[in-house]
Amino acid sequence: MARFAKEALSYPTVSEFVKHALRNASSTKGKIDKSMATMLALLNLPSKEDYNRLLAKVETVQGSLVNLNIKLDRLLAEQKKSKKSTSRKKTSSLPKL
Repeated sequence: MARFAKEALSYPTVSEFVKHALRNASSTKGKIDKSMATMLALLNLPSKEDYNRLLAKVETVQGSLVNLNIKLDRLLAEQKKSKKSTSRKKTSSLPKL
């Protein structure tokens, strides 16, 4: 198959035809993509680009929430430690009976 393609493309007319066909296909795909984006906008539906932009924002917010959660856990842990040490000091300062 590869040998046939190589031999066929060695002819200038076949090569030009393939180039022309690929150029037309690329142009048609561009027009379809543009038309599809217009239709999605008219129907108020998100495009793939809109979806990817939103996904990036959601991931950023998620990362911020994870960082906030970690900091909150550290603060709570420090509060528990300080409460335990404060209660131990009060207990040790009481007179023994």
